[in-house]
Amino acid sequence: MLISVPEALRADQPVKVPSGQTVTLSEVLIDDSGDGPLARFRFLAPAIARDGGTVDFETASNDMADLCVQLVLPYLEQYELDVASVVISMADREVPFGYADPEATQFFESYRPQDGGCIWEPF
Repeated sequence: MLISVPEALRADQPVKVPSGQTVTLSEVLIDDSGDGPLARFRFLAPAIARDGGTVDFETASNDMADLCVQLVLPYLEQYELDVASVVISMADREVPFGYADPEATQFFESYRPQDGGCIWEPF
């Protein structure tokens, strides 16, 4: 299920993250992971590109943790979504969900929303 991105978070509106890189929310997908509903928040983050990028995985990982608390949790509350887990992804270019692009750089982190926070969960 695709949930529309709120006007304030459309691709032409950058989201602030601690590293200072420019990220934009491209889509939110909700599906069933087998353990309950899973929310996927997909961000475009050109600065993570392997060629010419300035943001490494560790830095992007910190940004994703911040996005979970500052953007994802309020989004879930606003849309009254009760999910078992959240996956935040960043890609240096648009990649359709479910498709591989060997030229793209993509980072992923998984979290469990709990008690107003995001608990990191390894894949």
